[in-house]
Amino acid sequence: MTYDDVTHLSAKIKPKQQKVELEMAIDTLNPNYCRSKGEQIALNVDGTCTDETSTYSSKLMDKQTFCSSQAASNVSRYAAAVYKKGELHLTPLHGILQLRPSFTYLDKADAKHREREAANEGGDSSQDEAEDDVKQITVRFSRPETEQARQRRVQSYEFLQKRQAEEHWVHLHYYGLKDSRSEHERQYLFSQGHGLAENTELIKSPSEYLMMLMPPSVEEENDKPMAPSNVLSMAQLRTLPLADQIKILMKNVKVMPFANLMSLLGSGTDSTAVLRCIQQVAMLVQGNWVVKSDVLYPKDSSSPHSGVPAEVLCRGRDFVMWKFTQDRWVVRKEVAAVTKLCPEDVKDFLEHMSVARINKGWEFMLPYDEDFVKKHPDIVQRQHMLWMGIQAKLEKVYNLLKEHLTPKKQEAQSAHPLLVSGEQRVNMAKAKVKQNYGQLEKELQKQKAEMKSNDASAKMDVSNIRIKEEPVSDEEPMDTSAYEGMNNGIVNGLHAEDDSMDSLNGHLPGGCIDRVAQELKAFVSSTFKKQFVLTLSELKRLFNLHLASLPPGHTLFSGISDKMLQDMVLDTGCKQILVPFPPQTAASPDELKVYALWEAGDTYDQHRQVLLEIFSKNYRVRRNVIQNQLSQECGEDLNKQEVDRVLKDCCVSYGGMWYLKGTVQS
Repeated sequence: MTYDDVTHLSAKIKPKQQKVELEMAIDTLNPNYCRSKGEQIALNVDGTCTDETSTYSSKLMDKQTFCSSQAASNVSRYAAAVYKKGELHLTPLHGILQLRPSFTYLDKADAKHREREAANEGGDSSQDEAEDDVKQITVRFSRPETEQARQRRVQSYEFLQKRQAEEHWVHLHYYGLKDSRSEHERQYLFSQGHGLAENTELIKSPSEYLMMLMPPSVEEENDKPMAPSNVLSMAQLRTLPLADQIKILMKNVKVMPFANLMSLLGSGTDSTAVLRCIQQVAMLVQGNWVVKSDVLYPKDSSSPHSGVPAEVLCRGRDFVMWKFTQDRWVVRKEVAAVTKLCPEDVKDFLEHMSVARINKGWEFMLPYDEDFVKKHPDIVQRQHMLWMGIQAKLEKVYNLLKEHLTPKKQEAQSAHPLLVSGEQRVNMAKAKVKQNYGQLEKELQKQKAEMKSNDASAKMDVSNIRIKEEPVSDEEPMDTSAYEGMNNGIVNGLHAEDDSMDSLNGHLPGGCIDRVAQELKAFVSSTFKKQFVLTLSELKRLFNLHLASLPPGHTLFSGISDKMLQDMVLDTGCKQILVPFPPQTAASPDELKVYALWEAGDTYDQHRQVLLEIFSKNYRVRRNVIQNQLSQECGEDLNKQEVDRVLKDCCVSYGGMWYLKGTVQS
């Protein structure tokens, strides 16, 4: 089909709707025209009858209708341009219409088909009936239309369609391209002025003229395609605060060396601020930063595979991270056996930070970052202390055996030049710690010399703390056997050297003794005012976390033994509660030692003391027994809120029974 014969073209327009219809003749004599198909279409549309209402009077599809639609809602930014003799003439546009083929004739054919089917069905009825059956009809009177109903009717789609159909078509006359009328109208596209003096609007700077021609559009922002919610460009990322930038990067990358992180943040970023922020969202593993589990698994989330809550997922992923601090290789079956999580969850943990090797296991995905460890020994030490606290928690939750805590020896893997053994890392860390603590050692030696020269002024009252003078073998040191694989030669926060032994086991320089006692007493006092009841194991864990938060060289790094810690607990007004644990208990010796704050100075002291006396005779107690005993001893009827307050301070509920904090054996 071709449309070259434009003499057979008619047009009509609905001005209010800005709607145009063009009816263009089809060349039926063209060899590409299928005559049988044209006759079939005309027959389907008009049927066998030919009258004024017929669409195709020649019984052949010999014309095609085009209907317009708006191509753009806002055309104020568009213009028609004509270039003539070195001049560019622009004409603003008020509307752009796009012509598309109209297929309304198909609707007419469908209507004819339905009419024929209805006639055929009606012809099957009996012709002998003289008249139709009498039917009862119900007459209803319409109510007056309310204003709200009228507004709804006016805004309805049917009403708008009806109004558009009521507008009459205005028939147009078509003029060819070379017609004189067309040539005359085309002249309006050219400016009639002959100089800039007559066009005062154009006596402006180029930038002002462009602003007039294309003013900024308010709708431009809305027209921009929306990016997915989980996609953020680097340009958008750098508009966020530094902490948010680091959190988003670590959450997406999972594992990253510090040098790569600095390159992504852009030049001019303060490395000290980055180090401060990265420790909030990531942990140090083999010199690289791995995103924290609680960042990936928020509090109220759950596993997409098994539905396990976020708390259990975080604990399992922390175990995998901790295993990689011990070794470059992790076995998936071992992780699944310890954490009791489904294989899909364990695989997700491992894919976050490692790659699978055939017949070997899962290897940590990045090489050991020796440069970062050498440059930032204070960060390495602080992260090491945090890992010690996490390890103590994992031991308690998973009941880890000795083989889980001891790193496996590498056999054939030492041939890889990029891999550094655990012993080499420990030696490097020792050397770096020695170097950074050299200044602190000099200060301690200086204080010792001053105290020896003036023995009289060095005598100080240390009645509040007992310092043992026995050798190390006779001392009861704080239990660090579980951390020997990670401690890098650090004993309770101080590097263990041959020439620094006199800073341990109570042989502190006189000037440090009082400061150590004050700091230790402040820690113990504040901890028990928050917790009220603690086992020695939990107290040591909190103390290790406290050490990790302190700056390097703090006085508490001088070395605190278990005996010193327990003596300080008793000196701050706490008492040891001899809880009668069951004979078959699997608790460690430190978990069997339970301490409680006896007097906190508030109105609940007497109630807590009665409660502690109950648990000195019973391992677990029901709530009604506790409430009756409190009422008898205190001589008053306590309401539920007061009993809940006392129980919350000292106890935990498990299986319908109440236990002192830290004494539940799952």
